[in-house]
Amino acid sequence: MPSSSLEPKDDPTLLFTNAGMVQFKRIFLGQERRDYTRATTCQKVVRAGGKHNDLEQVGHTKRHHTFFEMLGNFSFGDYFKRDAIGFAWELCHRVGFSRPPPERLRVSVHHSDQEAGALWGEIAGLPAHRIYRLGDEDNFWQMATPGRADPPLRSSSIWSGRRAGAGGAGGSEQDAVIPQAEFERLAEAGRFLEIWNLVFMQFDRAADGTLTPLPRPSVDTGAGLERIAAVMQGEDDNFHTDLFPSAPHSNR
Repeated sequence: MPSSSLEPKDDPTLLFTNAGMVQFKRIFLGQERRDYTRATTCQKVVRAGGKHNDLEQVGHTKRHHTFFEMLGNFSFGDYFKRDAIGFAWELCHRVGFSRPPPERLRVSVHHSDQEAGALWGEIAGLPAHRIYRLGDEDNFWQMATPGRADPPLRSSSIWSGRRAGAGGAGGSEQDAVIPQAEFERLAEAGRFLEIWNLVFMQFDRAADGTLTPLPRPSVDTGAGLERIAAVMQGEDDNFHTDLFPSAPHSNR
């Protein structure tokens, strides 16, 4: 599907489109049906206000933007956690992202989501020390209230360790046992980069906090084009990729 407008249509909960799933909200809520159950998009996104506001990070990190493009894969009651995790690992590990070797990839899940943690171990063969169980700030993604949310088994992410010599996790640290608190510190410092996010949608949250089961459990995948380009081009700075022609970068 094509990218929707940066100004959400008929959605009073958002000033700007801040995620790829915005144009599909009515489908996720069971208010609309279409003749397909899967979709992909490259969505224009602005994060300059509300819960997902990146303004404070822009200019201070190498990975945040107010405007960017979000690559999304969506399931409307079709596949759920098992297939979503399998697809993500297949693409990140075996197909497209050949730059980060497998030992650089780690994942996180919400601390209450035992199912997702077990699936990462089963499907990706990841050892327990490379699966982190984080809290709401990192693995609970909510776009607006009311409109869409789910219980605290919210999302799962793939993280890539930075290469040695690029301010990153290199050498023996790649497959080292890194305690969770240290991993969170390294991620905050940019030593681990979140490159893939899987949102497992099961509930709608009303303004009073009431959770109502969605008619069909669904999946919202997000992967920032600028971060993916940095990983695939071996850069540690989004602005040094060929997405920004004026930036100093290698020819690729």
